[in-house]
Amino acid sequence: MGETLKVLETRRSCRAYKPELIEEEKLQAIIKAGTYAATGMGKQSPIIIAVTNKELRDRLSVMNAEIMGQPEGFDPFYGAPELLIVLADKSRPTYIYDGSLVMGNLMNAAADLGVDSCWIHRAKEEFESEEGKEILKTLGIHGDYEGIGHLVLGYAAAPLKAAAPRKDDYVYYVR
Repeated sequence: MGETLKVLETRRSCRAYKPELIEEEKLQAIIKAGTYAATGMGKQSPIIIAVTNKELRDRLSVMNAEIMGQPEGFDPFYGAPELLIVLADKSRPTYIYDGSLVMGNLMNAAADLGVDSCWIHRAKEEFESEEGKEILKTLGIHGDYEGIGHLVLGYAAAPLKAAAPRKDDYVYYVR
């Protein structure tokens, strides 16, 4: 079996992380893989925000937890020390698909490099809020972007679970 297929079959979401940052070379390779995701008509509607700054990471965690309705101190990022946020330009009709493909590339590239990850939702709500819009403005990001997802990154604090069996009716063949 090819390496790509092995990664696709063995990648799992991680929900408990060690505190150390991943190596910069790995982070850059993961980000680069995200930039090569397929996009509608090749228009590259998504952008990626790489967050290694603890203060911003923690601020986003609080915002995300509030959107979830979780109590103070809850970390929806599972202790992951860094994250990649994917947003996409809403003026492109394929922006949600484009951003989702970027997320997939990021997750699979991370797994290939031995970095654990988990897609965390609620980026849409975060960056529709005034606080989220202000964060984008302070980063120099202008345009009509919608948050697609956060990819938390790090190293697992415990072994990950094996894949669940695939459901019987996953595929229907028409031959």
